[in-house]
Amino acid sequence: MTEQQPYEVLRDYGSFETRQYPEHLVAQVRVEGPFESAGSRAFRHLFAYIAGANSTRSKIDMTAPVLQTYTDPPEAGAPAPRAIDAVTTTRGAEYTVSFVLPASLTADAAPAPADERVQVRTVPSSVVAAARYSGGWSESRYRERLEKLRDDVRAAGLVPTGVETSARFDPPFMPAFLRRNEVLLGLESDAGGGPVHVGA
Repeated sequence: MTEQQPYEVLRDYGSFETRQYPEHLVAQVRVEGPFESAGSRAFRHLFAYIAGANSTRSKIDMTAPVLQTYTDPPEAGAPAPRAIDAVTTTRGAEYTVSFVLPASLTADAAPAPADERVQVRTVPSSVVAAARYSGGWSESRYRERLEKLRDDVRAAGLVPTGVETSARFDPPFMPAFLRRNEVLLGLESDAGGGPVHVGA
């Protein structure tokens, strides 16, 4: 069974839930082009790393989800960015795609990637709002869900940070209606690790 990134559910709001993610390691690569193909183009570099293209030639277990973020996110409500050609892209059409490394792997023990395009880094603990949905991986579908999550978060009196992520849990051959997809939106958090509410 594929290991899934651990988190703690802080509260269920119905249309979304708030979660606390612990500090964790990711292997990531930046790619340019359309949203829909970014994951597949990054996948080969990231999979090569966990398959042994690293300093110790170690195999690392695959985990879920695969994460995709805009390296330079567009403004809320802006038209979806599109690639112009293989070299020049519109603003926001560069993405960072990440594999979450197994929770048992520490920063000191993680092998260095053989491919300089792959970076391994530690992601600090964070609080996010998460909404789950099924279906295809189109940018329009993701951004529709993201806008709804933004609205729901604000209606709940929570303070978003603007950090937004697409999370994909299933392989491409999984029928779309069975896929688990999530949109994650970073939240301001207080000293105790909980989300900040407006007026709190």
